[in-house]
Amino acid sequence: MQITVLAGGVGGSRFVRGVREECARRLPDGGAEASLRQAQDSAVTVVVNTGDDLWLAGLRLMPDFDSLLYSLAGVNDTERGWGRAGETERVSAELREWGVGWPWFTLGDLDLGTHLARTAWLHEGATPSDVAHRLQRRWPLGVQLIPATDTEVDTHVLVADPDELGGEREMHFQEWWTRYRATLPAIAFRQRNIEQARPAPGVVEAIVGADLVLVAPSNPVVSIGTILDVPGIREALAETSAPVIGVSPIIGGKVVRGMADACLAAIGVETSAEAVGRHYGARAHGGLLDAWLVDEADAAALPALEGIGLTAASAPLWMRDPDTSAALAGAAIDLGRALARPAPHPEGAA
Repeated sequence: MQITVLAGGVGGSRFVRGVREECARRLPDGGAEASLRQAQDSAVTVVVNTGDDLWLAGLRLMPDFDSLLYSLAGVNDTERGWGRAGETERVSAELREWGVGWPWFTLGDLDLGTHLARTAWLHEGATPSDVAHRLQRRWPLGVQLIPATDTEVDTHVLVADPDELGGEREMHFQEWWTRYRATLPAIAFRQRNIEQARPAPGVVEAIVGADLVLVAPSNPVVSIGTILDVPGIREALAETSAPVIGVSPIIGGKVVRGMADACLAAIGVETSAEAVGRHYGARAHGGLLDAWLVDEADAAALPALEGIGLTAASAPLWMRDPDTSAALAGAAIDLGRALARPAPHPEGAA
């Protein structure tokens, strides 16, 4: 079964780990080698958000890609939820002394090694997709990661600021998110160069050729939204014969992690599982999804979601550990299998 996941951020990383684990458990013999065989078979492909990317201190950072890379490799810092385990921060401290970079945006020394390697390869002429392939060769991840686009589509946020002329100013998403913790009211999100962007090599093929497409419980606006805004990706989702199943990032009217509620408010979407399902919309009516999986706490919204053309179901969505993450992935996979369109019989077949 070929599964393609659209993902970004920590929630996306946890979900993808759950998908990998659940797929390994469903192999006939399971076992310790299952995840490695998944990698060899490339059964799971992840289209990764690149809107959070940025240039800082002369280095190219791809935060969502690296979060997925580290998490799948098992070298991530599970306490903080980002970066590498066992980090030191001597280089960042030295950069602060020189006044280079952002003093409120700390990069660990091991993480800086990744950024240095990426930047060196980019300067040698490699594309972000080439770099992604090289980085994945270091560890057996069990999935294939592909950036949504090779074009730089860094997200900037227009915020209300009464101290600025005109009452507004623009900043990189990472400044709004990390420095200000999304407390400045966002007016709009703007992805630079998005109109000129094209899907990275392999993205359209992964979506159109999938047996199942899963939309991770990632930020609907700046993670999934950025992926969808790359010209050609929505079209691929409309074209694929695979069921497209979304998992809610909202449980009981609250975001699972981060500050997605501030992003949703900026585009006029209520922070609820039903409202995000409506925001994505049903494929049957020109939207994104065939089905929407919500938490049991939001089961009351199922009839309303069914009313807009979505197949809706509820399941426990909290990803507390590998088992609960795998169980959630299993619920999404089973929902997709229930909706899978049967393959047409060859002409003349019974």
